[in-house]
Amino acid sequence: MQLSPSILEYIDAHAQEALDLLIELAQIPAPSHHEERRAVFCKEWLEQQGAKGVYIDSALNVVWPVGCDEHHEIAAFMAHSDVVFPDTERLPLCIEDGRIYCPGVGDDTANLVALLMAAKYIAQRQLTPMDKGVLFVIDSGEEGLGNLKGCRKIMEDYGDRITELVALDDHDAKGVSRAVGSKRFRITLDTEGGHSYSDFGNANAIAQVAELIGALYAVEVPAEGKTTYNVGTISGGTTVNSIAAHAEILYEFRSDERTSMEQMERKLEIIIAQFREKGFAITVEVVGDRPCSGDVDALLQQRLMCRAEVALQNHYGHTLQWNSGSTDCNVSLAMGIPSVCVGCYNGAGSHTRGEYVEIDSLRPGLGVAFELILHYFREG
Repeated sequence: MQLSPSILEYIDAHAQEALDLLIELAQIPAPSHHEERRAVFCKEWLEQQGAKGVYIDSALNVVWPVGCDEHHEIAAFMAHSDVVFPDTERLPLCIEDGRIYCPGVGDDTANLVALLMAAKYIAQRQLTPMDKGVLFVIDSGEEGLGNLKGCRKIMEDYGDRITELVALDDHDAKGVSRAVGSKRFRITLDTEGGHSYSDFGNANAIAQVAELIGALYAVEVPAEGKTTYNVGTISGGTTVNSIAAHAEILYEFRSDERTSMEQMERKLEIIIAQFREKGFAITVEVVGDRPCSGDVDALLQQRLMCRAEVALQNHYGHTLQWNSGSTDCNVSLAMGIPSVCVGCYNGAGSHTRGEYVEIDSLRPGLGVAFELILHYFREG
């Protein structure tokens, strides 16, 4: 649907409110698994706008079902509350040269604000969904080792009724329509260690982990799809004059093809077995597992993608660029549910402390969110 003049006037009249909300919300810390403060803020804010039946579930999702009791089928809209930064104090924010700088201000706070503003419009007007219920979700645990905790909980509670899902994430007229799966491991290696002088010659866990990393980086990735790998952290040892008895790494591989994921796991198993044959105590713990896309109805997926493309064109004047990615859509796409991820701002620096959003891009971003969501309502 194309937004009516009255809706566009509403968006213009509330653009400053949306900006103020972003400034306030972006400063509330929300590391994965610790989104409590943002969850409480968003729940109370929605209730102040007139939303009824908002609740926080056991995964720290803020959920507002609209018309979900009246309709069996549900369209879900999500924006995640967590950021990649571990801060527990207010996040530093500054406004300069038409930009808002703050860690996590774009990913995903700007998109979350667009979702909230559309929900406000619906709550204040008490709009009724047409053919299916609409589920608003401010979800937890999308980033890193959050392992899509919030989205998994929503699928556990509503998945058999959700017929399509839109995640508001990403930026700069980019979108995700195909899931990149990933598997993440904590690999630990232990040796006897000892004194650096008197026990010289004993195996050093750090040195052995360095060899393990070398083996992991010698792996040839499968030809099918795009597959990557990475060692993200390494730690171990105690002092400079001690032979390290313990070391560990966080390792991941990703692919947009399930068969390639399976091949990468087999290669990891072979490498680990080789190091165990040397007599080292190695443990491998899965700390993250995101699925690839499953069997999604191509026609229904294309229809959802087209609606997103039209919305981006209408409000930004740009052609939406579709990519593969790891987002809240992974779980739903793996279940065969048509799903897309689209962004509602322009900016840069995601996952860095220099992240920013362009203030002028927020107004058209509201238009994108309103257009996608109001498609399911009787009036607007």
